[in-house]
Amino acid sequence: MYLAELLADAMREHHLSVEAIAYATGIRAPRIKAFTEDGAAGPIQPTREELTELAQVLRLPLGKVLAASRPHHTAADHPGLPV
Repeated sequence: MYLAELLADAMREHHLSVEAIAYATGIRAPRIKAFTEDGAAGPIQPTREELTELAQVLRLPLGKVLAASRPHHTAADHPGLPV
């Protein structure tokens, strides 16, 4: 699961808005919004500290959040390889 999906699912589950998470973590709301829209693949990259804070506030295992923030490769990234 990509970071954006993981964060969006957890936010819905806990009924938290971007603004509420920003208030709880101190991370600026536009950064959180970028993470929920683009994940870790977008132009704004989350730091490990931000990922840790998001995991705590959203009550997610840190390992799951870190794994979701790693680059994911698809067959389109490697043309010529069997699918």
